[in-house]
Amino acid sequence: MEHIVIIGNGIAGVTAARHIRKLSANKKITIVSSETTYFYARTALMYVYMGHIKFEQTQPYENHFWAENNIHLVHDYVRHVDSEHKVLRLASDAKLHYDTLVIASGSKPNKFGWPGQDLEGVMGMYHKQDLDNLENLTLRCRQAVIVGGGLIGIEMAEMLRSRNIEVTFLVREESFWNAVLPTEESEMINRHITEHKIDLRLKTGLKEIIANEDGCVKAVMTDGGEIIDCQIVGLTVGVSPNIEFLKDSGIELGRGVKVNRYLETNIVNVYAIGDCAEQRIPIGERKPIEAIWYTGRMMGEVVARTICGLATIYNPSHWFNSAKFLDLEYQTYGWVWPKRRPGEHHFFWLHASGNKSIRIAFDLATRRFLGINSIGIRMRHSFFDQALTNQLSVDEVIENLQAANFDPEFYGHHEQEIYKAFKSTVQPRTV
Repeated sequence: MEHIVIIGNGIAGVTAARHIRKLSANKKITIVSSETTYFYARTALMYVYMGHIKFEQTQPYENHFWAENNIHLVHDYVRHVDSEHKVLRLASDAKLHYDTLVIASGSKPNKFGWPGQDLEGVMGMYHKQDLDNLENLTLRCRQAVIVGGGLIGIEMAEMLRSRNIEVTFLVREESFWNAVLPTEESEMINRHITEHKIDLRLKTGLKEIIANEDGCVKAVMTDGGEIIDCQIVGLTVGVSPNIEFLKDSGIELGRGVKVNRYLETNIVNVYAIGDCAEQRIPIGERKPIEAIWYTGRMMGEVVARTICGLATIYNPSHWFNSAKFLDLEYQTYGWVWPKRRPGEHHFFWLHASGNKSIRIAFDLATRRFLGINSIGIRMRHSFFDQALTNQLSVDEVIENLQAANFDPEFYGHHEQEIYKAFKSTVQPRTV
């Protein structure tokens, strides 16, 4: 019986296991993870801390699901992969033999060698252990400093504010998330952060984390020399593929595990999926590594088909993503760059409240719709997926924008206002 071992029980690894089992009843499947025994939704950790749900509600499957589906779970850490002999060496000194290996080891938080970065009270928010750690640290915390202007940073700031902890947010860029968002949207998020009583410090980085006499966090020093008292430091300066255990394995590595469009590595019957996988040749405008929930799930489905004899190319189609900035929802479909590319035009609409906006990118010569950013207005993925596939014009998208709105009936709808603004600011198409 073929033994398939999957390293990692995040969305990518678990999806692969589930779909392999759907396609084949006679393969042995083992998932190895050192984080938790059972799969849970990582994106829900903040809501557990904030009291909206219990941790058990982040687990979409009952504990008995795995045994009933003949999926074996090993709670251990992989120290080394011997690809020549097809053996995993675990932290417990146990050995695990495999016929097919799927690496879904995810990512780890970045650290950049700051003095004090390993003190008690310094943490990220990536794993269940981080949630438990934060609960304990909160008991003695009055002030916190978050370092890094990304999505995990703003989630962590929201979490801490929900417990009335003072939060200082250090963002080294000129504006929050301005490598992704155009100026107007980025400035909108800046305002929203400060309105929620978070002390946002732009163009400010971390120089050092200072310890007290007990070896715990006491304060931070910024790169400008300012001392800020705190008992928790959240390091949220991005993530990197979790691949250290693969050194000397014979598996080709770059920033992540190098794979082709079938998610195969350079070693036969060894695959990589999810946050740790790096495409040898980027797919369109997508980055070679995508630490995104839905791409991990898609990779899991694709690799399952290939392992079960139905070779399938990973083809994620049109780019989309979503996020939440405190209570502002953000969605993007297609490509809307922070700075317009040659030949592009951006139509931008901002609601009078200052907390809703639409930005549509289109080709200036052909008027082909290229992408949309939406903040504060929920949009239907299917509408824009079809618009991009069918290469609709920006005029067709604007005229049918009401069909894209996903907000409930009792929400305010702004399609007519957006349509009028478009007509008054964008030169009409010529026949």
